[in-house]
Amino acid sequence: MLTGKHILLVVSGSVAAYKALELVRLLRRDGAAVTAILTAAGARFVTREALAAITGARVHDDLWAAEAEIGHIRLARLPDLVVVAPASADLLAKMALGLADDLASTVLLATRAPVLVAPAMNPAMWEHPATRANLASLAARGVHVVGPGEGPMAEPESGPGRLAEPPEIHATIAALLAPAARPLAGRHALVTSGPTHEPIDPVRYIANRSSGRQGHAIAAALAALGARVTLVSGPVAIPDPPGVTVRRVESAREMLAACEAALPADIAVMAAAVADWRVAREAAQKLKKEAGAPAPTLAMALNPDILATLSAHARRPALVVGFAAETERVVEHAVAKRARKGCDWIVANDVSGGVMGGAANRVHLITEAGVEDWPEMPKEEVAARLARRIAEHLR
Repeated sequence: MLTGKHILLVVSGSVAAYKALELVRLLRRDGAAVTAILTAAGARFVTREALAAITGARVHDDLWAAEAEIGHIRLARLPDLVVVAPASADLLAKMALGLADDLASTVLLATRAPVLVAPAMNPAMWEHPATRANLASLAARGVHVVGPGEGPMAEPESGPGRLAEPPEIHATIAALLAPAARPLAGRHALVTSGPTHEPIDPVRYIANRSSGRQGHAIAAALAALGARVTLVSGPVAIPDPPGVTVRRVESAREMLAACEAALPADIAVMAAAVADWRVAREAAQKLKKEAGAPAPTLAMALNPDILATLSAHARRPALVVGFAAETERVVEHAVAKRARKGCDWIVANDVSGGVMGGAANRVHLITEAGVEDWPEMPKEEVAARLARRIAEHLR
C-alpha cells in the first residue's frame, strides 16, 4: 500500500503519454496522492484536463505560473518520489546535462527525492549512443529506471523503446516506496525465458517463435517484489530486465546446466520455450545443397526436460511453476503436463493462430486447487499478477 505517499508524476512528450492516466489510477487506488507536471511536448498527447480529472489535483505546466503560486523548489520538495513516465529522449538528455529551461527539468534538478524514469521512444533513439550514455550517467547518479519494453510502435516498426506497462511501473514504485510491500525479500527466484537454438550446422539451427517477453516480465515482477532473481535466457532481442542477474544460453542443454548452477532457489518459473528435440549429430561444416540431390535427413534426439528435472531435483525449489504453450485443448493438456512433470503450477496459454511472441497473453493457472482462467492482458500485467500469487503462496 502507498497510503500517505506523495508522488510527483512528470509526463513528457510521447505517444505513450496516455498510459500515464492508467498509472495514476493504479497509484491512487493504492492510496497515493499524485501531483502531475505536464511538459509542452507531453500536452501534445494528453490534455491537462484529463490529468487533472484523474489526479484530482491541479496540473502544473508552466515554470513561471508555478513560481507565482507554489514555486518550483517547493514543488520539488513535496514528493516522496518523482516519476517521469513517459520519459522522452529529450527529457532524459536534459536530466543528464542538468538543464533547467522548463518546469519539469527545473524540478528534476532541484528535487532531493528519489527519481524513477520510464523511457519511451523510437527504437533507433533508444539504441543511439547518446541515449545510452545519458542513461548510464543518470544511473550512476542513482536514478532508477523501469523498462523500456519491446514491441510495436506508433510508427510502422517494432523494437525496444516501448513504455513499460502501467502495472510494471506501479510495482516498481511500490518496491521503492514501500519496502514492506516487498514480500519476496530474501527469496531467490530462478526464471527461464525465450527460445532455445538447437544447431544443425555452424549456420543453421532449430528454434521457435518465443520473444522472451513473458519470461523477462516475470523476472522483473519478481524482482520488484524483492526477490533476488537469476534469469536464464535463450537468444532474445529485448533488453535485460533491471535488477536481475542474467545468464545467457543458446541450447536446451546449456539452459539446464545454467539452471542447476543457479540452485538453490526458493522459486523456479520455467517460462522458456525449450526445444523438445535437437539434431542428434551437428554437422561440423555447413550442409551444402547439391543440384539434384535429395534434402538431407536429420536424425533427432530428445532434449533434457528442464521442468521435470528441476521438479525432481535434490535441491528442488519450494515452488516450481511451468508453462504450457498449446494450440488445442489447452487446459486439458496443461493439467496432464502438470501431473507428468511433477511441478506445482502450470501457466497455460493458447498460441494457436500465430499469437506466440505477441504483446498480450490470456492464460490459465493450473494448481492443485483447480484452474483459474485469467482474462487477456499485457504480458507485463500477467507477470505482475503471477508474482503476487507466488508471494501469497509463499507467505
